[in-house]
Amino acid sequence: MQSASNSPKKSFSAHSKGTPRPLTLQDHYLCPVCRHGTLSELALMDAFACDFCRHIFTANLEQQTVQMADGMQPMAWLWDGRNWRSLLSQDQSVTVFIWLLGALVAIAPTLLVWLSIYTFPPLPGSKWAWFPSVWAGCTLIVHLLLFGWLVAEHYQFPLYVRVKLWLRRLLREQE
Repeated sequence: MQSASNSPKKSFSAHSKGTPRPLTLQDHYLCPVCRHGTLSELALMDAFACDFCRHIFTANLEQQTVQMADGMQPMAWLWDGRNWRSLLSQDQSVTVFIWLLGALVAIAPTLLVWLSIYTFPPLPGSKWAWFPSVWAGCTLIVHLLLFGWLVAEHYQFPLYVRVKLWLRRLLREQE
């Protein structure tokens, strides 16, 4: 893989304010996934690779698009001459099955905890009478966070990828 560190880095801000430029394999672009790394050409291929997040993108120069080749979901971006635009519409919803599964993952354990509270209620006026309700609420919150993490990991939202790579880099620097 040809790294952008081997070639001079382009100033992306200068291009974004200047005239539009077409998508070519010889140029360098800001990565549409992590928005931190540089896309540069892979030798002998119609593809780009990011030097930061290491994603590989196939290029369609006629349509001025790139598509992530190493992801589970088909993610594609259009180069408008200055910036990347996602080809997936912003109002595209996550499938009904994923949402039903997420609801089940979040609600089923909470219902089990609530059922145990309902079946064996705490003694009225006891010092720890508040604890079962807090436990049920914490169960719901933790399982909702678990579902949110799974959706973000599956769909690789750009903000999520950026934060994940930033944390990985931070932990690597502390070693």
